[in-house]
Amino acid sequence: MNFEQRIPRETSAELFEEAKTYFPGGVNSPVRAFRSVSGPPLFIREGKGSRMTDEDGNTYLDFCCSWGPLIHGHDNDHIREEVMKTVAKGTSFGTPNRLGNQLGKLILDNHPYVERIRFVSSGTEAVMSALRLARGVTGRSKIIKFDGCYHGHVDSLLVKAGSGLATFGTSSSAGVPEEVARDTIVLPLNDRDLLEATLSEHANEIACIIVEPVPANNGLLIQDPSWLQCLRIKAWKHNVLLIFDEVISGFRVGFAGAAGYYDVQPDIITFGKVIGGGFPVGAYAASAEIMDHIAPVGPVYQAGTLSANPVAMAAGKAALEQCLAPGFYERQAEKTERMARAIEAHANERGYPMHVPRIGSIFWLAFGKDRITRADQIDPESMHYFKVVHHELLQEGVYLGPSGYEVGFVSSAHTEADLEEAVTKICAALDVAFG
Repeated sequence: MNFEQRIPRETSAELFEEAKTYFPGGVNSPVRAFRSVSGPPLFIREGKGSRMTDEDGNTYLDFCCSWGPLIHGHDNDHIREEVMKTVAKGTSFGTPNRLGNQLGKLILDNHPYVERIRFVSSGTEAVMSALRLARGVTGRSKIIKFDGCYHGHVDSLLVKAGSGLATFGTSSSAGVPEEVARDTIVLPLNDRDLLEATLSEHANEIACIIVEPVPANNGLLIQDPSWLQCLRIKAWKHNVLLIFDEVISGFRVGFAGAAGYYDVQPDIITFGKVIGGGFPVGAYAASAEIMDHIAPVGPVYQAGTLSANPVAMAAGKAALEQCLAPGFYERQAEKTERMARAIEAHANERGYPMHVPRIGSIFWLAFGKDRITRADQIDPESMHYFKVVHHELLQEGVYLGPSGYEVGFVSSAHTEADLEEAVTKICAALDVAFG
């Protein structure tokens, strides 16, 4: 297909060529390079509410939301005011600060699945620290993870399954030593018999099971609640810790995240994205007993120069205060549900093989009729349809993340009119893709 550009992108193209002389591939995170879609990556100049504008002056209705953190949209008034007020007093002190206490209290008072929390500066850092904590608590080194779940660029989790079913992992990135990868066992999602067999054989070596309870980094692979309950029961039975990676789902599908949504108690939860209100914040949390293994009170070391800096804490507090408004999550889910149903209705009427998995305010354009719960059920050939849809939407002023494996997000800034506009344009893009 000829991907004709009907909007100006020359300035973004020029900036991208310049960026390639500074940064590997011209970007500071790989998916931003637009290699799976058409044209150069967009260089964004500004955003307000549900929309953002690029350096060529094109404005887009944004459903990427900075890959999830912007649950209240761009330049939210309350977040901006609290950040500016804090910046005026200083940006970082390397000491405890009142705002860190306030955000910690806000979370712990309203999240019944954790008792202590430690702030870090990214979701990857949170996961890395949670793994170290699990190993420190149990005295064991091996990890179980699941194919199709992504946990950041932690060495021991940049691992894919080897040959066979229950396998010790092999590295999926250069620079990750095979001896590190071998400490990770990769299993398919929702294979309960294989999970039990693996735990029975290796329980005395396994520190933890780590899972995205809402797998949302390789499509939106919504799991049956009974699978998460199974993980909890098996972890208890075999005396290993259960980590929920809630970097995406935390504070997004509900204030208590997927733990609250499914009412499953993990041993450790990791957070990122929404918790920082658009600033770089991550966290990991657990019971007081487990968290007391962290330095300075315990033997598991973890530290960070900018951890809990006041500006990031102010942004996170301002974001989460708004999430606690009565009915906030119900409204978000209802808006997302209406949009998804409208797209599906159009696809069904036209006989297009696609559907829209959704949970809370997360959605995914899935090309195929069958429910997808595992990464190996995604047809790589279906990504052609996404490439066409993405291109058509850019021309019409709607922005999705530049990969068909990535999910979209609805923010509180998206109005009903915004969503109706999006439905109309997405349906028109589907007509082109399947025409």
